[in-house]
Amino acid sequence: MSSITERLKNFKPVRKIVYFIVGLVSYPGLVVINKLKISGTEHFKHLPKNNVLFVSNHQTYFADVITFLHIFCAVKWGKSNRLGIPYYLLNPFTRVNYVAAEETMKGSWISRLFALAGALTVKRTWRKDGNEVRRGLDPSDTRKITRALEKNWVITFPQGTTKPFAPGRKGTALIIKRNRPVVIPVVISGFWRAFNKKGLKFKKKGTLLSVTFKEPLNIDYEASSEIILAQLMDAIEQSKKFMLQSTKQISHSVF
Repeated sequence: MSSITERLKNFKPVRKIVYFIVGLVSYPGLVVINKLKISGTEHFKHLPKNNVLFVSNHQTYFADVITFLHIFCAVKWGKSNRLGIPYYLLNPFTRVNYVAAEETMKGSWISRLFALAGALTVKRTWRKDGNEVRRGLDPSDTRKITRALEKNWVITFPQGTTKPFAPGRKGTALIIKRNRPVVIPVVISGFWRAFNKKGLKFKKKGTLLSVTFKEPLNIDYEASSEIILAQLMDAIEQSKKFMLQSTKQISHSVF
């Protein structure tokens, strides 16, 4: 069954159908029920067709990635920092994969369907006594991401969790050292307010959803994994510095 799923993921007509269905269902929640603000898509202009890694913070299981796919499709149709009318779903941008936890993508029929949109499932966590235990990327998962980068763009979330300011995982830095991709940092906000953890149900309507694509990072690929990871976490505003800033803002708002 898994081999059939992998074949379907790489069959472009299947991806286009999945994008069309998921796109139509999710579009109202992004631009009608809530408000989506996009910035930085001008950095896409000179990107190569492959070996581009989008590194982002994470707030929901699915809404984040679905929004990225909408934006990539809109940019393909010449739109800049906006979605507009979603006619772009008629011929979507499918040259992209996204990294997702294997456990998440097996959770429901919806997640299994969305996996056909290009999921690179990785065994990032395991559970012991009901608690999530962190671990690094499996070598086979690393090879899977490497193969995807050889052909497409890839979206990854180095924290591997929706918890804000969680530490990043060294596996992302190792992939960057090995493949030397163009790295685009992405900062998202508002999704945790608007949606539940899975990103499939509304929590609060009328929320401002923000997606900011920053310019490509200037990375020293010979630097240590620790240095590269620290650079990534700073770029996606999830480092200790930004955690302290967030704490101060909350304190000021309370007092």
